[in-house]
Amino acid sequence: MNLAIFFDPLPEDPVGAAPVPTTLGAYATRFIDTFPDWRAADLALIGLDEWRGSAAGAPQGHSANRVRERFYQLQKGTGPVRLVDLGNLRPGLTLEDTYLRLREIVAALLENQTIPLLLGGSQDLDYGQFLAYETLERPVSHVTIDARVDMAEHDGARPEDTHLRRILMHEPNFLFCFSQIGHQQYLVPPGVLATLEKLHFETLRLGEVHADVRQAEPLIRQADMLSFDLSALRWPDFPGYTPPSPYGLTGEEASQLCWYAGHNDQLSSFGLYGYRPDQDEHGLAAFAAATMLWYFIEGFYHRLGETDFQSRRFMRYAIGLPGTPAKLVFYKARRTEKWWLEVESLADSSVKRIVPCSYQDYLHASQGDLPNRWILTQALLG
Repeated sequence: MNLAIFFDPLPEDPVGAAPVPTTLGAYATRFIDTFPDWRAADLALIGLDEWRGSAAGAPQGHSANRVRERFYQLQKGTGPVRLVDLGNLRPGLTLEDTYLRLREIVAALLENQTIPLLLGGSQDLDYGQFLAYETLERPVSHVTIDARVDMAEHDGARPEDTHLRRILMHEPNFLFCFSQIGHQQYLVPPGVLATLEKLHFETLRLGEVHADVRQAEPLIRQADMLSFDLSALRWPDFPGYTPPSPYGLTGEEASQLCWYAGHNDQLSSFGLYGYRPDQDEHGLAAFAAATMLWYFIEGFYHRLGETDFQSRRFMRYAIGLPGTPAKLVFYKARRTEKWWLEVESLADSSVKRIVPCSYQDYLHASQGDLPNRWILTQALLG
């Protein structure tokens, strides 16, 4: 596929004529004059300037270009960094056209095993990100990090307030599981959380992330795609969205979540949405978004390929239970000490799924209690 027809080149090189040799700008191939060879890349940065789904409209200034100015000044991490910058996506004639363009682009990158890094625009663009997975013809898992749960039904609701509902109701249904991280309960109608609970989806409130950010790691580790609304950060750490909020994730927590996402062997697309440069007088939010991208890339180049649970890289623990099931099987990675849980469908013993879990899940099982993650996964297996 000729992806170049969908993109505009960068208006100018954000790193200047001679990037510092140790910075990311010296390693990334950017679309200035010639479209980069994305087939040889591990990661592909895509700038988005589509705001028709937002009630606030388009900001002054291009959000992705502003972040690029900071991003390419950051020092290269420990990995080889095979990164291309495809430039800025040309919006479609309609918002729906933009979704479909994203679907085609992300699907082509997924087929090539190149991870798209989607930067800018309103969060409803993750609907196009999600549609690309329909081509995989297998169930996928989705994680959203957001201060709200965007499942509005009222008249006049904008796409950025309804996109999650659209994803959950999409037909054909190829969504296996969904997790919501970082929401603030006073911003979410109670019926919305009840709906997610009925669907056997997991949620992790902002307060729970503050208490221990590591609780989010197993949820992110099971995701194929992640959508991050940058308004989930508190305004003092990220003054780049509207309306401002004094509450939210800290910059350190947001960067840690991005590292978890990058380190997830399964995750194949990543979106940072909602940055508005006209709210960012001193470039603080642009620097924060650039740093979050840096942590994702650093996590990616620390991936270990921990998927062969029968290898010597894993320890296997079987725990007997007094009821049904009679036994639970856990796996622990020797190197990273991450835990997984094997869930066998009670309706069909031939259907099994190994899902990420925590050490606390193992402790609960050792005390005779079924972990909540087993119960939720069992319900999803049907």
